[in-house]
Amino acid sequence: MDLLQSVSDRRLFLAGVAGGLALLSGCGKAAKSGTQVVLGDQVHLLETKLSAAGQLKDLPYGISWGNFPGAAPLLEALNAGAVDTAPAGDLPIILAAAAGCRLKIAAVNKGSPKSMAIIVPRGSPMHSVEDLVGKTVIVSSARGSISHFLLLEALREKGLPPSSVKIGYMLPNDAAAAFATGQIAAWAIFGTYQARAEADGARILRDGTGIGPGYSAITVSERALADPHKRAAIADILSRARAANTWCIENPDAYARLYARQTGMDPAIARVVAAREKPGLSPPDAEFVTALQSASDRFYETYKVLPHRVDVASLVVPDLLRA
Repeated sequence: MDLLQSVSDRRLFLAGVAGGLALLSGCGKAAKSGTQVVLGDQVHLLETKLSAAGQLKDLPYGISWGNFPGAAPLLEALNAGAVDTAPAGDLPIILAAAAGCRLKIAAVNKGSPKSMAIIVPRGSPMHSVEDLVGKTVIVSSARGSISHFLLLEALREKGLPPSSVKIGYMLPNDAAAAFATGQIAAWAIFGTYQARAEADGARILRDGTGIGPGYSAITVSERALADPHKRAAIADILSRARAANTWCIENPDAYARLYARQTGMDPAIARVVAAREKPGLSPPDAEFVTALQSASDRFYETYKVLPHRVDVASLVVPDLLRA
């Protein structure tokens, strides 16, 4: 397949779902209550935090993990009922909701704007956003992602329309391999994938500072919330996740070491990822709703990414994680 060809969102979703579902088997913990919750994850981040902080011990319910390479396939899995929860960036959640995914936002975290960026390989002649004109930029992982919003806003900041570049979409794992072999000229990416590329010499043209609401969130399927036993279990998991995030803030080196061991990542890169995180966790509040509504409206009104306006306030469950 031509790497410059845009890949449809649906194909990205289905490929990621298949990959993530394969990881569900053999990942469970026995349930004492008979309740079983399937926790979605991206690159083992949530699982690593909970494990590091000792928050997976003595659970009164069973859990299984479904690990996915990006938000798009993870949210599709949530919609399909394959997972009960899904941590994801704010704007992919909005795109999923606009596409009919029955989800609610239960907990949020304001992250570092430096954990997403438009990058180019070592030795690239491009040194600014303006240099992207006429070039192909790969966005991971899909249309409507935080990386897509970053690219569009970075272009807008310089007075450039989206049509000034060619945009392609690839899942992060595939894009990482192509970027490493020089097949991608510019890449809008985030998190661990960004840190790995930077360690290999990639340069940042523009990071997320001053762009977008910058939240991540834990979403829950409406189906899971309708089950009182699962709802109680998920509320407990959210409380444990908040405690785990506090542990990570207080023990950054230990967290980085465990993350490196669990993911196979170079310890130096793991430390960069850990340092960029601001892993607080809180209930979604009015400030969150206002910020995300503004970005969502931009996606709908200015960029025509959404099929209709999304009412962010209607997606929020403010009482599942106690303040």
